[in-house]
Amino acid sequence: MLRFAPPLALFVLAAPLACGLMGTVLPAFGFLPALGGYQLSTRPFADLFGQPGLWRSALQALMIGLLTTAISLAMVAGFVCAWYGTRAFRLIQHLVSPLLAVPHAAAAFGFAFMIAPSGYLARLFSPWATGWERPPDLLVVNDPAGFALIAGLVIKEVPFLLLVTLAALPQVPALRSLRLSQSLGYGRMMGFMFTAWPPLYRQIRLAVFAVIAYASANVDVAFILGPTTPQTLPVRLVGWMNDPELSMRFMACAGACLQIAVTAVALLIWVALERIAGPVAEGICETGRRFRRDGFARLAAGGMMAASALLVFGGLGVLALWSVSGLWQFPSALPDALTWRTWQRTGPALSGPLATTIIIALAATAISVAIALACLQRENETGRTGGNRALALVYLPLLVPQIGFLFGLQLLLIAGDADASWAALILVHVVFVLPYVFLSLSAPWRAYDGRYEAVAAALGAPAGRVFWRVRMPMLLRAVLVAAAVGFAVSVGQYLPTLLVGAGRFPTITTEAVALGSGGDRRVIGVYAFLQMLLPFVGFALATLVPALLFRNRRAIRGL
Repeated sequence: MLRFAPPLALFVLAAPLACGLMGTVLPAFGFLPALGGYQLSTRPFADLFGQPGLWRSALQALMIGLLTTAISLAMVAGFVCAWYGTRAFRLIQHLVSPLLAVPHAAAAFGFAFMIAPSGYLARLFSPWATGWERPPDLLVVNDPAGFALIAGLVIKEVPFLLLVTLAALPQVPALRSLRLSQSLGYGRMMGFMFTAWPPLYRQIRLAVFAVIAYASANVDVAFILGPTTPQTLPVRLVGWMNDPELSMRFMACAGACLQIAVTAVALLIWVALERIAGPVAEGICETGRRFRRDGFARLAAGGMMAASALLVFGGLGVLALWSVSGLWQFPSALPDALTWRTWQRTGPALSGPLATTIIIALAATAISVAIALACLQRENETGRTGGNRALALVYLPLLVPQIGFLFGLQLLLIAGDADASWAALILVHVVFVLPYVFLSLSAPWRAYDGRYEAVAAALGAPAGRVFWRVRMPMLLRAVLVAAAVGFAVSVGQYLPTLLVGAGRFPTITTEAVALGSGGDRRVIGVYAFLQMLLPFVGFALATLVPALLFRNRRAIRGL
C-alpha cells in the first residue's frame, strides 16, 4: 500500500491548488453560473481597476513582500556568518527556535502591545526618560508606510529561515570553508559569506521564495499591524469576498488574480536581484580586501537576532500580563492589581472556538503525519529521495498565495454543497500542514542509521515489526516534534478557516483577529495568549512523552 503514498501526497497538495486556481480565474473573467455569469468578460477587471487606491495597495503588498524577505534573510545570513560554530550561536539558536511555534497573529498582537504609543516600551521609559505623562499622538501601529507590518513579519520569518538554514548546514562544509578562508586572512563574516554562504543559499532558496509569497499576500498580520488608508491588497480582497453584495465575488476573484501577479512580480524581482548580487559579490572578492575588522558587524548581527527574539518573548509576556490585569493606566509599568475577572468573563465564549481549534489541528496533524511517514517509508524502501522536484512540490502550497486559490476553492465547495463542513475544513488545513510536517521530519528520517534495521531483519523480524519496534521508537522524538510543528501551523491558520469554514467554525485565531479592531486589550490578551499557549503545549508534549516512555533507556533518550 505504501506505493500509493507519494501519489496521495501529490493529490492532497496539488488538487485543491489546481481546483482553487481554476475556481478563481473563471469568475475573474465573469464565468460563475451560480451568480448569473454565463459568458467570459473582462468586466470584473474593469471594476477592479476602478477601485480607489488599488495600485497603492498592490505596490504596498509588493514592497512588503520584498523588504520583509530581504531584512529577514540579511539578519539570518549575518548571524550565521558571524557566529556559526560558537557557544553564542548555540545560545541564540535555542532562544530563537521556540518562536517558530508562536502563531503569526499572537506574535503580531504581542509586538503591537510593545511598540504602540501606549505600549510597554513607552511605559518603561516614561515619564523619566521621555517626559510623557500620557501616550503621544504618534501613528506607530497601522502606519501608512507599513513599517510596523514589515517589522512584525520579520520577527516571525527570521526563526523560520534560521531553522531552514540550520537544517541545510550539514549539507555544506561550512566549518572547513570558514577555516580555509580565515587561513587566507579573511575576517570571519566575509570569509563565510564568500565560501559557505552561496551553496547554503541554494539549499534554502525555496524557503526564501515561500517567505516572499507569504509576506506579500499576508492577511492576519496585516489586519493587526498593517496600514488602513488604504489597506494592503490582500486585506481589501477579503473584505470584497465577504461583502453582502454577491456580485462583488467577481471583482474579488479578479483581485485575487492581481495578487497572484503581484507575488509573481516579487519573485521575479528577487530572482533578478540574485543575478545582480552574484557578480557584485565576485567583484568584491576579486578586489583582494580581507575585511578582517568585523567585530562591530558581528556584535550587530548577534544583537539584532537576540533583540528580535526578546521582543517577541516580551510581547508574549505583555499579552499574558494584560489578560490578568486590573486597572493599568499610562505610564505605569505594571498594573495596579492582578485579577482573573477577564478570564472568567470570556471563559464561556472561549470553549467553542478552543474545542474547534483543537479538533481541526489534531485531525489535520494526524493525517499529515500519516502521509509524511508513508512517503518517507516508501522512499526508504525504494532508495529514491525524489530530488529537488519533489521538494518543489512540497513547497507548492507555500509558494502560491493563499488568497489566490482559496477564493476559488470556496466557490467550488459552495457549488458542490460541501462548504462549511468539518471534512472540507480539515482537508484544507492538511494542504498547509503537510509541507511543514514533511520538511520537519525528512531530515531526521534520512539521517537514520539503516544498520539497525538490517540487524533486525537478519534476526528474522518482518518489515512491519522492524518499522514499529526499531525505527519508530528511535525516531519518536522527531515524529512528535514534526507533529507539534504541524499542530502549531494549523492553530495559526486564519484565511483558510475564515473562507472554507464560511464563518461557522470560529477558532481561537479567527476570534483573536476579529477582536483586533476593538480596544479591549484584556480580552485580546486572553485570546492571543491562549493562541500562543496551544503550540507550546504541543512542543512540551513532544519533549516530555519520549522522556517518560524511554526513562529507563538512556541511549534512546539521547536521540
